[in-house]
Amino acid sequence: MSDETEMKLNEFQSEPKTNAEDEQENNLRVAADLESVFDIPVRVSAILGRARMEINQLLKLNKGTVIELDRKVGEAIDIYANNRLIARGEVVLINQRLGVTMTEIIKTEKG
Repeated sequence: MSDETEMKLNEFQSEPKTNAEDEQENNLRVAADLESVFDIPVRVSAILGRARMEINQLLKLNKGTVIELDRKVGEAIDIYANNRLIARGEVVLINQRLGVTMTEIIKTEKG
């Protein structure tokens, strides 16, 4: 066999990429494409719940007053980036500080 034929045979003998390898390669490519926006600041908010009240009720609030929110214990909280809902999650305690773990990513349809 000639060297040229051996080279062509060797090209076909390499193992095909797995889906995980393809996905990792795609993720690296996407990350490189987005690198120019990595330093843009984003305001992230985790909303535990909301309450509605009149101004006169608000003015009567004192230290220790409990405000009932529209969420139940254990219910997922909303996570916003720049006032846009992006995920839902759960409150966690890490080294005496509150944090949020994302349990669901919200994908919005472009219209």
